Amino acid sequence: MKFRTGLVLGLGVGYVLGAKAGRQRYEQLKSGFDKVMENPQVQQIAEKGKDIAESSTEQARKTIANGFNEASSQLRDRLES
Repeated sequence: MKFRTGLVLGLGVGYVLGAKAGRQRYEQLKSGFDKVMENPQVQQIAEKGKDIAESSTEQARKTIANGFNEASSQLRDRLES
């Protein structure tokens, strides 16, 4: 219950502060974010993160497929016995 109350309170405060800051502040933040994202070092780190995520996803798919194949093989063996 405390978490839910804190979450609702945090969202409300964020909304009010965001509304007060207005469009001009949003544009300032967006401009700063865009500058950071244009940095070659940031792009290189983002690319490495993307590569890690893709390889992790592929490894997870292989692990799941192997587990599924092993489980189905075991089930087949039990049914045949």
